Amino acid sequence: MSKSQIVILFGRSGCGKGTQANLLIKNFGFEYLGSGALLRERITQEDFTGKKLKEVLDQGELVPTPIMFRVWAEKVEEMREKINKNGLIIDGSPRALLEAELMDHVFKWYGWKDIKVILLDIPEQEAFDRLIKRHRNDDKPEAIEERLAYFKKDVQPAINYYKKQGRLIKVDGYKSIKDVYDEIKKTIQ
Repeated sequence: MSKSQIVILFGRSGCGKGTQANLLIKNFGFEYLGSGALLRERITQEDFTGKKLKEVLDQGELVPTPIMFRVWAEKVEEMREKINKNGLIIDGSPRALLEAELMDHVFKWYGWKDIKVILLDIPEQEAFDRLIKRHRNDDKPEAIEERLAYFKKDVQPAINYYKKQGRLIKVDGYKSIKDVYDEIKKTIQ
């Protein structure tokens, strides 16, 4: 593993991205950049963007790609030295083809070449069932169905982008947490 390795974790909501990210951070010392956590942090700022993000998220809507990317890129710049030293786990981005393309430009800009794109693959029904069971405030059936539909419509083209380039590593997310982790670990070492 290179010091500035970037690991992008993709998958439907509920596939275990957060669980696997936490294991990788604990065992390898990666920095972490999760879209959800990033947005929750950003809405605490009382500027226009923070207030607007809060309004959008409170209504259960998705943040437009250009705004999400701007927030993401600002955080990457802030974390750049730590990323160079420890590497980075990205959870929840890119959420669209444009975001994937823009992220590649950012990686190139900073000279980061060791990028692993990992898809934790689980069936849609399994994702739905897992999300219902975790009892989070934003895990209402209607909201879950919207997120799963969004994944098909918007995230899948980003996955296809990496697949066409031969950069996508598919991991069976239906396996046990340990088995999924072991498979991911093999790809990053």
